[in-house]
Amino acid sequence: MSPARNRSVKRGRFVTLEGIEGAGKSTVAKFIAAWLARRSIPARLTREPGGTPLAETLRGIVLARGGEPMSAVSETLLMFAARGVHLENLIRPALGRGEWVICDRFTDATRAYQGSGRGVDAQLIETLARAVHAGLAPDCTLLLDLPVSVGLARARGRAGSGAPRDRFEDETAAFFERVRSGYLELARREPGRFHIVDAAAGRTTVEAQVSAVLEKLL
Repeated sequence: MSPARNRSVKRGRFVTLEGIEGAGKSTVAKFIAAWLARRSIPARLTREPGGTPLAETLRGIVLARGGEPMSAVSETLLMFAARGVHLENLIRPALGRGEWVICDRFTDATRAYQGSGRGVDAQLIETLARAVHAGLAPDCTLLLDLPVSVGLARARGRAGSGAPRDRFEDETAAFFERVRSGYLELARREPGRFHIVDAAAGRTTVEAQVSAVLEKLL
């Protein structure tokens, strides 16, 4: 067997994007993909909940606005069910092939939204995290931070343009203040993994901040 075939594939980088509604995660994800493409680095863009056909079905259940209520714990369990499917069928295989995975939300979103926002027990969330993705954590998390009033104005502007609103976009400003505080606390606890980006700044400034982080990852 040739030396080239014996050479192991280097695991890809796992980069997650976090932030409240209207932070611009989708736009930043596309920027990162283009940035990596210019350097001939293979990358896969994905999102949570979702990312695979089955996980997207679960996403629809979680986000749907309907008459039947869903408890915060049930919501959390569905998030991790979708995450488990996503990990096994997309994220882990892509990383194993040496691709970078750029994921719009991951477990930090559950910690912030269901934990800080809805009051779900943090120990339950961490137990589920260990069960679903023990040994796998993001190499880098970009927290796109901005005031709640700015984020909600952006999100509601999208809704006004015809985009459908989901259950989370119907939440109060107080809910998103708790979520934002939860995110900032996570960043304080793990400064080596989290990088806070001023998402209220102009696009050029945001892209410059993101580029600086990516250069360090390389």
